[in-house]
Amino acid sequence: MIPIHARTNFIRTLVVTAALGLSAVASQLASAAGWEPTKPVEIVVAAGAGGASDQMARMMQAAIQKNNLMKQPMVVTLKGGASGAEALMYMKQSPGDPHKVLIAYSLIYMLPLSAKIPFNWRELTPVSVIALDQFVLWDNTTLPYKNVKEFVAAAKAANPPFKMGGTGSKREDHVLTVFMEKKTGAKFAYLPYKSGGEAATQLVGNHTAANVNNPSENLEVWRAGQVRALCVFDKERIAYKSKVTDTQTWHDIPTCKEEGLDVEYQMLRAMFLPGKTTPEQTAFYVDLFKKLAQTPEFKDYMEKQALKSIFLSGPDMIKFLEADETLNKNLMTEAGFVAQ
Repeated sequence: MIPIHARTNFIRTLVVTAALGLSAVASQLASAAGWEPTKPVEIVVAAGAGGASDQMARMMQAAIQKNNLMKQPMVVTLKGGASGAEALMYMKQSPGDPHKVLIAYSLIYMLPLSAKIPFNWRELTPVSVIALDQFVLWDNTTLPYKNVKEFVAAAKAANPPFKMGGTGSKREDHVLTVFMEKKTGAKFAYLPYKSGGEAATQLVGNHTAANVNNPSENLEVWRAGQVRALCVFDKERIAYKSKVTDTQTWHDIPTCKEEGLDVEYQMLRAMFLPGKTTPEQTAFYVDLFKKLAQTPEFKDYMEKQALKSIFLSGPDMIKFLEADETLNKNLMTEAGFVAQ
């Protein structure tokens, strides 16, 4: 027979061993689960209220919450000051903070070139490219110019020049306006606004003759019959063929090249964390945005806003960013927007 004290020690050993085993299992499970946010996550928008980035951020916020893709809530933070430089510096000055994620666009290349702000996208942590934007030439339906040819002819003859509205100065809309001038010989008085939403309002109010907003920024006023879509700045028409207005689909809008205006441009929409975040934190957000892209809300938004579908992360994203940066630098240089 085993003495009582020996049996007691044996039982204690079993309990300790079992406890250690459970602890190890728990540790393995925690490790497998990976990193997760421990407080609300900011989606940082480098623009004002009502623009395309703001709209997308709020859709993402709602879809993530509705589909329970993350335990912590997301909040939208608008940092559109200084043409978006406020957002870039806010992210740059938050190294190691995995609770801020920037919804970025071509601004990340353009602002450092035009304003010489001390920023490089490589100082942040790339997460994923989630969409591509196309741009459209719009005019007011009260104007008599029903196609690109008529609009360009009127613009060339206008004195004073037609007012062209857009988001920010020396950025995508401004670059497109300059290239239209170079291709057509027309001159435009470019007026920078804080967001595409504001540019749309100014066009509807006849304070400008046209703008080059992306589809989402003019969607509601197009549906209301207040603006006219003249052409899309891409080599191919927008893919979506469901009716948007009473009479038109996105696909009905001709390319600018079809209309004799050979200008093309697309803008990335990508997600970045601050610099010095960990691979585990980056992996969490790659997985989050990959799941988000599969939700009905995201797919519906992509079609309604006429965005091009794409998802890139890791080395593929870096390769894309480097090529896109080179393209934008060349465009900015040709437009004369690079600060000396």
